[in-house]
Amino acid sequence: MAPGRRTQSAVSAAPGDAGAPAHWHRVLTLLADIGLFIGTRSIWTQAATHHLVLAALISVCYVSILVTGVLTLTVRRTRSLARLDLLVLVTAVVLAVCGWALNHGGGDEGALTTQAARELVAGHAVYGHPWPWLFHGTGIALTPTTSGGYDYTYGYPPLAPLLTAPLLWLGHQGAPATAACTGALIAGTIALWRLLPVPWRSAATLSCLGFGLLTAYARVGYPAVIALALLIPVAVRWPRIGRGGRLGAAGIARAACLGAACAAQQLPWFITPFLLAGIYAVRRGELGGRAAAGVVLRVAGVAVTVWLLINAYFIVSEPGRWLRGIALPLIQGAVVHGQGLVDISLYYTNGSDRLDWYSYASLLLAAALLALFVLFVRRLGPAATVLPWLAFFLATRSQDGYYLLMTPLWLAAAVTAPLPEFERAWQPRPALPAGLRRRPAAAGAVVLLLVPALVSAALAATGRPPLRMEITSLRRAKHQAAVVRSMTLKVVNTGSVPLTPHYTLTTGQGMSMYWLLVRGPATIPGHGTASVELRPANGRFGIPAKPSTRIRLRAFTADPQTLSSQDVRLRRAAG
Repeated sequence: MAPGRRTQSAVSAAPGDAGAPAHWHRVLTLLADIGLFIGTRSIWTQAATHHLVLAALISVCYVSILVTGVLTLTVRRTRSLARLDLLVLVTAVVLAVCGWALNHGGGDEGALTTQAARELVAGHAVYGHPWPWLFHGTGIALTPTTSGGYDYTYGYPPLAPLLTAPLLWLGHQGAPATAACTGALIAGTIALWRLLPVPWRSAATLSCLGFGLLTAYARVGYPAVIALALLIPVAVRWPRIGRGGRLGAAGIARAACLGAACAAQQLPWFITPFLLAGIYAVRRGELGGRAAAGVVLRVAGVAVTVWLLINAYFIVSEPGRWLRGIALPLIQGAVVHGQGLVDISLYYTNGSDRLDWYSYASLLLAAALLALFVLFVRRLGPAATVLPWLAFFLATRSQDGYYLLMTPLWLAAAVTAPLPEFERAWQPRPALPAGLRRRPAAAGAVVLLLVPALVSAALAATGRPPLRMEITSLRRAKHQAAVVRSMTLKVVNTGSVPLTPHYTLTTGQGMSMYWLLVRGPATIPGHGTASVELRPANGRFGIPAKPSTRIRLRAFTADPQTLSSQDVRLRRAAG
């Protein structure tokens, strides 16, 4: 390098710059380009069998990926690399559309959202009405509850059905809902791509469309994808909302997007308090307490107004069912599931009689994280879009979708809301007793806030299964020793509270269908023993061929919420 020669900052570089792009910009574009390979072969294989036009289009995308890879490493100008970023985005969008065209049937969320849209168009009630026929014979996964049933009703705010209603002409099953979600994801990707600084734009393509994760959720029909798309404009440069004490048109639009996101799915409800608290802290450091409160109130006012407008029809036409519907994920009592701490009770021990304490731990951790965010906003400010999801790790439903569905917001904050944005943010600094230093006091506050959640989680994880179960007999299918038609259990309630268990056999992660009670008491009295006969919901249970397959006998109860499990050995051979 010649003396005195300097490389221009890639972050500040504009598309029209004639200088050479930063090397990290090349690498980021290349990573986004490589990310397009994920899942592309599977949709090409599917298209080559029945949809030759789509197969040809996907082959063109392969050419685009390969050529872009070469050019990314060889172009000399920032403007040329910026054009390649655009080409990567276009290729990703085409692949997302092809993926939807091949797989648009959707899952349980897509089917429920589409049916909700149909009921809405027909003038019928959307909330509180079960639609079990949507799941019969379709292979769509069900959400079992600890009460022994399944969730067949729509349990999300109404924006997704409203957006799906104009697309009902696309067909049956979940196609209209998956189209709405895929369109929202593409629109959100383009918005994030456009709002980020030029060198970072390929990161938007990679995080939204490149890994194949979010596009898969969109093809299932998750309303959270719509919420994500609406949160993207909010998350980009969010500490600057209300700068100078004025929202302006852009600020009002972002507040409206926040309200609309909260009307699409429940996940935005958890991030909203962090964003509002962060805006208050930044604005108070700039303007003072009264002006900062005014900014936050205006943001919240616009968001609430938009939320109410979207929900207005349902509030008027079916207020009680609407309220229970949008609160359903919090009150439905779905069985424990996910990749979080609840796995201790689900897989590593034989259950717990204190499953409710996982929910308490999750709520306590969410409150503690918000308090810590307020206390240490100058350090934790950039993590506002990540912190809320930590609480789900302790919840009874801790599946990774709650984390990864919002990961593009992590990127938006990382790029546009770095630590310097919070240097002058207000932090509460209460007076300390004489002799107590601030650093130990801060550490003590952290411990004090987190301990209740950790204690609750420990109580849940160390609970004991309230039921002891023993298989006393099996009835196998005639001439099919590997097929079980019914089984008889001896069940002992070790506690003093009467329990109404619901039984199932599982051979992997997740839940199988509940077995039906044929004979015996539904409720086991405290310290009581009962014999119950059960049969599979579909009339047969196939014993796995591999002897190493783990078969778990599980019993859930709803009040109190408990889980009792044990491994059982079932032989395929008769006898």
